[in-house]
Amino acid sequence: MDEITPLTDSQPDGPEIPSDPAPPIESRFLFVDVAALRAKQLRRGARVRIDEVEHLPKKAERVAMEEVKRGLVYYDVPEKSAAPAAAGGGE
Repeated sequence: MDEITPLTDSQPDGPEIPSDPAPPIESRFLFVDVAALRAKQLRRGARVRIDEVEHLPKKAERVAMEEVKRGLVYYDVPEKSAAPAAAGGGE
């Protein structure tokens, strides 16, 4: 989930983009993470995926949240791995 791949036509070797919308996000925490990463992409110049320009919010965060709600942002949730050792050592 560290990276959300933007939909662009300039990526001929990029990942295949599914034609179906992404499944709705049930977790509020996952929604916030995905929308935050997408807002970061928008602030760096990524194209907006919403076609309705007249009703488009002005803030990148709001645009990102709307894109995630509509299933226009595709994301990967990494598999859980073994828990790392406790930080700090303790003893």
